Amino acid sequence: MANKFFGKPFMNWYRQLLRNSKYRWVVLFGTLVYLVSPIDIAPDMIPFLGWLDDGLIATIAITEISQILLDRKRNLRQVDDSITMTEAVDTHETVIDVDAVALI
Repeated sequence: MANKFFGKPFMNWYRQLLRNSKYRWVVLFGTLVYLVSPIDIAPDMIPFLGWLDDGLIATIAITEISQILLDRKRNLRQVDDSITMTEAVDTHETVIDVDAVALI
């Protein structure tokens, strides 16, 4: 039940912030500070719970960064394919019509 009220909205909020290029680096820096900082939701002195929240945050961050990189790579590949297709069409179907006049 806690996941319904806290986990899912937090993940969606975090994902949207990372996808927004304006806030991406700020969110990543904040994530690193949270992971290194001794002040957490569950302090690291508590053996299992302290590591669990850090692990979840790190997992979400790595997953989202990986997805962003894969999407970027896929988009670049699509752009390269469309440029290649455009060049292939242009080189084979280009016709230049010139009216020639003899100068004597």
